[in-house]
Amino acid sequence: MTSAELTTDTAPFIPGPASPYQGDIARYWDGEARPVNLRLGDVDGLYHHHYGIGDIDHAALGDTGDDGYESRLISELHRLESAQAEVLLDHLGPVGREDTLLDAGCGRGGSMVMAHQRFGCDVEGVTLSAKQAEFANRRALELGIEDRVRARVCNMLDTPLDKGQVTASWNNESSMYVDLEDLFAEHSRVLSVGGRYVTITGCWNPRYGQPSKWVSEINTHFECNIHSRREYLRAMANNRLVPQAVIDLTPQTLPYWELRATSSLVTGIETAFINSYKDGSFQYLLIAADRV
Repeated sequence: MTSAELTTDTAPFIPGPASPYQGDIARYWDGEARPVNLRLGDVDGLYHHHYGIGDIDHAALGDTGDDGYESRLISELHRLESAQAEVLLDHLGPVGREDTLLDAGCGRGGSMVMAHQRFGCDVEGVTLSAKQAEFANRRALELGIEDRVRARVCNMLDTPLDKGQVTASWNNESSMYVDLEDLFAEHSRVLSVGGRYVTITGCWNPRYGQPSKWVSEINTHFECNIHSRREYLRAMANNRLVPQAVIDLTPQTLPYWELRATSSLVTGIETAFINSYKDGSFQYLLIAADRV
């Protein structure tokens, strides 16, 4: 089933945003339909909203002059973004079939599906975008896992989950839309003691001095506010989240961006990512922390 077949004419209920900015973000993602997100998801039905990591499989790409090269390139980009999600799931720790996970900023639900397929558990997703939630829930229905995987339209800073309900939670490239103190306070609330939180995110490097012009360009493009590495660690410490791993994925994500820049799916932001990663002003980090 492709992205086009997953659309529907049913208008979902959209709750009022908690702030004007959240209203802007909801409208942004409700209207987003970039081929780079949809065509990659059409490869195997996993629709992501994050980037990729890993080495390029040049043998799989084959000859650039072949008629099928662009299709193979899209499949390779999708393989790299699914590999990124696998790395995030690797860091969630032990998860049982009776556990509940939280995907904060779930997008169209690709990571939720992967988490359920790996662990057999329940996965709750939250997003400000009604269209993203509808898409994710229709995809879960198509897969027959709608009783275990669900997306809701709500604020990730104020979820309907109970205190201590969640075994593990994550933000996959979604934390730049919120205040980190508020975000980690909510993760700390819903996580059980000993539960694991993981984020993969782009953050500006304090050693550079200030956000670079490339980081500012990325902020403008996505209407977000990228935080510094220092801000993540400080806000976690303030909210009972103790880092167990801090991994710099920057060298592993550069191949994805350099390949994407050669594709038909360019959006115009590729140069900013490549240059900021290369000059050290921007980093791609995985942080895994335990709730104490």
